[in-house]
Amino acid sequence: MIIIGLDPGLTCTGWGVVAKSGSRLSHVANGQIRTDAKAGMAQRLVELDAALTDVILHHRPDSGAVEEVFVNVNPQSTLKLGQARGVAMLSLARAGMPVAEYSTKLVKKAIVGTGGADKKQIQAMLKVLLPGVKLAGEDAADALAVAITHANMLGSHR
Repeated sequence: MIIIGLDPGLTCTGWGVVAKSGSRLSHVANGQIRTDAKAGMAQRLVELDAALTDVILHHRPDSGAVEEVFVNVNPQSTLKLGQARGVAMLSLARAGMPVAEYSTKLVKKAIVGTGGADKKQIQAMLKVLLPGVKLAGEDAADALAVAITHANMLGSHR
């Protein structure tokens, strides 16, 4: 089974793809999608959708997961994040796959063992879980963590 995880953002959306065979996980790919900060909101959302569609068509995941929105101090930032997250969910659903959602705290707990883990702890644990992985950046690392969380949750539902 191929699983894609997304860490949505308007400026940068991270994506990570893992393969699950039984209880074994392996890294397939990861990356980041950046939108043009000078473009209007609608154009940036179109850019994000087109890039996500390309990633989905290239890797053909069977299932996807998206990190849930956390509330920022700035309501405008929260709204922009929510719009990017909506595009991410739409891209996965349009491809015909089931889409799961996980809170940041749950992802951190699933990867590191504590919901208060920082980004460096997540990245270090990803290198243990996926030996040899080369991370394309923090957002890509977070997306891989979402994909791994989903892979583990799929196993727990059976």
